[in-house]
Amino acid sequence: MTEEMTLDSYLAQGGMLTNPTNVPPRYRAELLKLMATFVDSELAGAAGFADIINEGPGIKERIAAAKIVLEKTDNADRVLRVMGEFGADQARYANSHPWTQRLDRDADIGATRVEQDMRLAVFNYPLTGWADAVTMNLLMGRAVVVQLAEFALVSYQPLAEAFRAVAPKEARHAELAEEGLERLVESDRDAVQQSVNYWWPRVAASFGAADSAKFENLKKMGLRRSTNAELRTRWEAETGAVLERLGLKRPD
Repeated sequence: MTEEMTLDSYLAQGGMLTNPTNVPPRYRAELLKLMATFVDSELAGAAGFADIINEGPGIKERIAAAKIVLEKTDNADRVLRVMGEFGADQARYANSHPWTQRLDRDADIGATRVEQDMRLAVFNYPLTGWADAVTMNLLMGRAVVVQLAEFALVSYQPLAEAFRAVAPKEARHAELAEEGLERLVESDRDAVQQSVNYWWPRVAASFGAADSAKFENLKKMGLRRSTNAELRTRWEAETGAVLERLGLKRPD
């Protein structure tokens, strides 16, 4: 049995790696992709939400939005510090992409990434106002909760610890969005439903292809446990229940 096969067996059974020096090249590449996706998505998400802060209907809403922007940026920094241990240039990273850049509202890029920017595709679409931003924050916030529950179990211990640290903050962001949306549906349910219809398929695409060929390799490395389809199904069930409670319909 080769050394790499032995390592795969160790990781698949719950073993942990703790230092960049004992990480093999194939594992390193996938780990860096995972970290870059999270950091880029957090920075892009924070940048998009920052532009909407002053559209909040009151001081409390604006304070909550500003806190979300701050914490998402801090979450990105926490994972970026782990990337720095692998040689990532932390000082230049914050300005490596135009994080506020967005596509046209009617664009549809599925799960496609843009150039070297590793943000999830959903963060390439624009927000069109406060209600739209809160709706997106709820749907994507619930998706992040599901994804972080998975990533908090990755086999690289420093990253798993970083994800476990940011998970409660991201969960609170989704809770704040739910509280905000509960108030918004009282005044304009139709507009909120339109935003749900728009964002639902775009957030769903962030889970990736249901039959990803990479899953088995990532599972062997201890970087995944649940399939994309399993994570998406969990999100659909949990988020669908929230929408039903708010009197909103989950799109087909």
